Amino acid sequence: MALKIYWTDFAKSALYEIFDFNKKKAGIQTSQKLVEGIVKSTNILSKQPFTGQKEELLSDRPESFRYVVFKNYKIIYWINQTTQRVEVVDVFDTRQNPEKINRK
Repeated sequence: MALKIYWTDFAKSALYEIFDFNKKKAGIQTSQKLVEGIVKSTNILSKQPFTGQKEELLSDRPESFRYVVFKNYKIIYWINQTTQRVEVVDVFDTRQNPEKINRK
C-alpha cells in the first residue's frame, strides 16, 4: 500500500524561501524547476519510505527522521505509522552550518 506524502507548513515555508532566494539569483524559471525537482524527489517515498538515510543530527528526537537528497538540499521526513503517511518536515540547504538543522 502506498503512503501519502504530506508537507508540513514548516517544509512548505522552506520551499517558498528557496524559491524566493533563487528567483532573485537565477530567475523564475530556474527557481521553479528547482522547487519542482525537490517535490518530485519525494514521490518515491510513497512506495519506498525507508529509501532515505537516517538523519543523525536529529537522532535525539522521538521521531525517526530520514532524508533524501536533491542537489544541495536534504528533504527531511519521518514515517507516521498512525496516519499512514510520510511527513516532510523540512528542506535543508546542505551548504549551511549542519547545526542549523535543529532549528525546529
